[in-house]
Amino acid sequence: MKPVTHDHWPYPRWIAHRGAGKLAPENTLAAFRTGAAYGYRMFECDVKLSADGIPFLMHDATLERTTNAVQALGRGLSTVGGEHPWSTLSLLDAGSWHTRTFAGEPLPTFEAIARFCLKNDFFLNIEIKATPGEEFHTGEAVARHAARLWHGTRVPPLLSSFDITSLEAAQQAHPELPRGLLLDTLSPGWLETALRLDCVAVICDQALWNDSSLKQAKSAGLRTLSYTVNSAETAHKLLGMGLDGVITDRVDLFSPSSL
Repeated sequence: MKPVTHDHWPYPRWIAHRGAGKLAPENTLAAFRTGAAYGYRMFECDVKLSADGIPFLMHDATLERTTNAVQALGRGLSTVGGEHPWSTLSLLDAGSWHTRTFAGEPLPTFEAIARFCLKNDFFLNIEIKATPGEEFHTGEAVARHAARLWHGTRVPPLLSSFDITSLEAAQQAHPELPRGLLLDTLSPGWLETALRLDCVAVICDQALWNDSSLKQAKSAGLRTLSYTVNSAETAHKLLGMGLDGVITDRVDLFSPSSL
């Protein structure tokens, strides 16, 4: 596995957000298959831990928005995803909230998504999305599983997080895995933090990139990515500025093979 650096950046420019943006239930295998059908070869997803330490895909801290947890678990029980064992989480319906077409779609384990990507030679940006209070443990566990699953492969996944503790844990556990700092604001010290964590990339809200911030990042040897870009005008502007990657919900609007 060749290290990912500024000069060796093997990832595609276009990245499908949570598998397929909004065309399928986010962070499910169905979403990844949908994104792939539109020609995408790199995907972003969110990974957290179950109560018994199984990494699985979900964005929110709680289960209500994207599963049938309230009906399945009963009212009055916790709907915090990380407070339930995988044996419970694996039985939830993570598709019906989107459309009836996806009824019964389960929550996927991180391992299942990893093997899907590896089998199809797809690339992955893993956002470490810890349950509050589990930031270090989650960062460490995600890095450990990623290192195991991608061992001996050509291109490792890109680990990213808004949470500094999660990235520190991933760095300590497996420093060879590339990391990206996610930012929703350019607070003082953002560049120094990215460099201290030995990140290879900064992934910003689209509104934060301008000539100044882009120059700072590139001068420091960092690759630059943006989320969540859903208009052609914005995408062309950012790419014209020299961004290295665009994360989008609109897999139906942008065709990676023709851009």
